[in-house]
Amino acid sequence: MRPALLTTIAALAVSWMPSSAQAWGGTAHAVIDRAAIDAIPNDGPVFLRRHVDYIAASASLPDTWRGSSENFSKIEEDPNHGWFREQFTFLKPIPRSRYEFVIAVFKQHEKIKRTDPATAARTNVRWTGTLPYAAIEAYERIVVCMRDVRAAQAAGRDAAFAEQHCAFDVIRLGHYIGDGAQPLHDSVNSDGWRGPNPKGYTTDRSIHGRFESRFVDGMKLTASDIAPRIGMPGHRKGDMFDGILAFLDDSGDKMERVYKLEKRDGFSNFADGDVRALVYDQTTAGAAMLRDMLCRAWSESATAPAETRPSPIDFENPRFNTETGSASD
Repeated sequence: MRPALLTTIAALAVSWMPSSAQAWGGTAHAVIDRAAIDAIPNDGPVFLRRHVDYIAASASLPDTWRGSSENFSKIEEDPNHGWFREQFTFLKPIPRSRYEFVIAVFKQHEKIKRTDPATAARTNVRWTGTLPYAAIEAYERIVVCMRDVRAAQAAGRDAAFAEQHCAFDVIRLGHYIGDGAQPLHDSVNSDGWRGPNPKGYTTDRSIHGRFESRFVDGMKLTASDIAPRIGMPGHRKGDMFDGILAFLDDSGDKMERVYKLEKRDGFSNFADGDVRALVYDQTTAGAAMLRDMLCRAWSESATAPAETRPSPIDFENPRFNTETGSASD
């Protein structure tokens, strides 16, 4: 399919999205994706530049998978957009398996459901979130599809389809990283303050949309606003899952700042320099993290995958977990 046609289809898909489903108002997600791809250095996956319009126009696509009319999809996808850290302080370290995490949360739910039913009601996969797992899963799929791009290039074959596969997975990864950059996606206070509230923060659920949608659209954020802030690529070494967790922690640590700024005027002043600075900081962080992950995936794709023995699903693997039927890395 030609890139121009892909872009047209993506634009139509975005136009059909219900407005309430567009996190970051659609604007910041598109800005983060575009700025990340524009910041890829020449030794990185530059082929993604050919697909930047498609990726940016489709940046909010994963939110459309969360509609209540498609409940199977909603149940699976909803947790991928949040990481409510206060809900699993009992869990250290964070498991390196989505299913080990889900099981650990369920066990805690069972442990406290009689003594603390209110907390137990939110000690489940929907109200803890699975964002870092969605991100690392998308990242590894990108490594795989980038190997296909490299193979096609090396053989002198047309890499168009392999590139398109990568572009779609970048849409997924970019959305999850973009959500993670928004501090309210990293806290149980995602939609209004919960629990003890001595500082009198708003309990109005609309704070989420007023910050990430109305204000961002009102300030007319563009990729050029954050491009000079992104800096040189990082995350060239180290464990990527740990890197994602650190990124989410850094963003989540800014959650209360959102509430403090909201107390001024409810985000109604689009010229407010402090709110604008927070938006610039977090969209820049999202774009930098996404760019880093794309460059790291491209680097990893240059190495042939190593055979793991025993297999992660082999009962003889020393890390095999009988509760999940697999071994985490």
